[in-house]
Amino acid sequence: MTLKTRTRKSTPRDAAKLWDKEVCLELLEQLWALRQSMLDSEIRHATAIDRVDARQRDSARNLIHYLALRATDLRALQEKLSWLGVSSLGRAESHVLANLDKVIGILHRLTDQPWQDHSEEEPAGSVTGRQLLQSHTKTLLGPALRERRVRIMVTLPSEAASDYGLVRRLIQAGMDVARINCAHDDAQAWQAMAQRVRRAAKAAQRDIQILMDLGGPKIRTGTIAPGPAVIKLKPERDAMGNAVAPSRLRIETAGSTTSTKAQARILADADWLAPLRVGKQIEITDARTKKRRLLVVESDADGVMAECLETYYLTPDTALSYKSERGHKVLSIYPDGIEPLPGVLRLHRGDRLHLTRDGNGQENHIACTLPQVFSQVHAGERVWFDDGRIGGVVRKATAKGLEVEIVQAREGGESLLADKGINFPDSHLELPALTDKDLQDLQTVAQIADLVGLSFSQEAADVHQLLQTLQEQGGKKVGVILKIETMRGFENLPDLMLAAMAAPSAGVMIARGDLAVECGYERLAEVQEEILWCSEAAHMPVIWATQVLETLAKSGVPSRAEISDAGMGVRAECVMLNKGPYITEAIRMLDDILRRMAGHQAKKTSLLRALRAWDSEDAQ
Repeated sequence: MTLKTRTRKSTPRDAAKLWDKEVCLELLEQLWALRQSMLDSEIRHATAIDRVDARQRDSARNLIHYLALRATDLRALQEKLSWLGVSSLGRAESHVLANLDKVIGILHRLTDQPWQDHSEEEPAGSVTGRQLLQSHTKTLLGPALRERRVRIMVTLPSEAASDYGLVRRLIQAGMDVARINCAHDDAQAWQAMAQRVRRAAKAAQRDIQILMDLGGPKIRTGTIAPGPAVIKLKPERDAMGNAVAPSRLRIETAGSTTSTKAQARILADADWLAPLRVGKQIEITDARTKKRRLLVVESDADGVMAECLETYYLTPDTALSYKSERGHKVLSIYPDGIEPLPGVLRLHRGDRLHLTRDGNGQENHIACTLPQVFSQVHAGERVWFDDGRIGGVVRKATAKGLEVEIVQAREGGESLLADKGINFPDSHLELPALTDKDLQDLQTVAQIADLVGLSFSQEAADVHQLLQTLQEQGGKKVGVILKIETMRGFENLPDLMLAAMAAPSAGVMIARGDLAVECGYERLAEVQEEILWCSEAAHMPVIWATQVLETLAKSGVPSRAEISDAGMGVRAECVMLNKGPYITEAIRMLDDILRRMAGHQAKKTSLLRALRAWDSEDAQ
């Protein structure tokens, strides 16, 4: 009898219930341990949490909980939770503890166990977490436009200091945040830009924020000896090589303000120019001893326009001549205003490039703007030039310079110019986040900016110094943007965020240009995803930056790849565009993309908006 009772035949449903309960009990054990690790982590970081602004304390706690959640591999746990039909914690960034407690509560009900509400311990529920992010975003970046929650930031060109109409067009196209790059122009120009932004914003009844982006300790190539002073002019040719449109050279007096399209401009004496009329021919023997004739096609009080259907090279030693009215006397002059070509180093794979303090004027030697890095770089470490276009490995490192073997360059070589970025992704560089120039620029920032961008932020001490300096300059209300441009900054991101939360408002900019060079292009997608997740956990707005719709802004025609990239920006709170001749077109296209994507994506969550394109009623 006993044996028969123990081996009672059970139904498949009974077996499923028994298995489900065993799974639930096992999961509950893991989830309670995970919850305890979050609370323990909060206790360990209590001092850092207490330092943040009171309005951001719940966000700081949620960030700590999220980091504890992601400290272990949860994929196996997620799979089991999904099988049970409960949350797999995959979208818990904004409300970590609340989401975990909901899962634990459901599993308690499934296993017929009592459950006590723990909401008093939770810094943010699912709704509160979203509200905190929206509130922080509005405080930092201003109100969103209707039907587009993602803001658009635009880098102002130098012309914005004097061209009110340009600033007005940017705002009308959809700009929400105006970015002033402190690496260019000066305080007087920045103040003029800010005045025009405020004026245009008031006229448009918009609240436009102004970000001033500090230059930071940017490592760049130094000056290179200039090339020859020469201008090359060539006609437009068809596929067969026939000239179909002449080159156009403007020859004018110094101080001319005449606006006309020309390939090049040179200066000449007013007395020499005065007799020239339309139809007159100017004769030259160019730098290659080629004889050319230029036909004057336009003439005005300041100069002439001359055309030619052959290629020629002008230098300061090229004589320009024409015959007098009677054809007897030849009048000649040597042109001014021909600038030397930029200096350039041509580098091939296998070449040795020497980075030094002053460049030495020797072949394959170039100066480095921050030579103090030489003592911090070691042989075997990588170095990248010009946004990763040229790659090398340090073969010899001394306090006086670095010898770099070029290992990555296109077939045929690459040209390296002055003022190009240098990255040392393998080197641990101790550089001040705020340079002497940055400290000086902060005086203007405190006066006119709503936000300040901390370039190359790497440690919490960098943020503390920025906040202290802003306080001293009277800019305690200025919001802080952490620009993540290095792997060290990425690795220290949580500490940087906690430090920035002491400010009234803070955000993160994913500076994908330098970051891609630092981490490697193949890893950029992973890194930027992790920054998005961590920022959402901190309820901190994200700015999606670098080369968004750049081809469109510069040429007027977008590429297919950058359209998809712009669409990804909907997962951030702001997308940044750089300046270009077609920037208003880029703003309008980005505005349209972000409005369309708003119904499909919110952070990591896909939204199930009705798909009208495949409406069954339209089927034939």
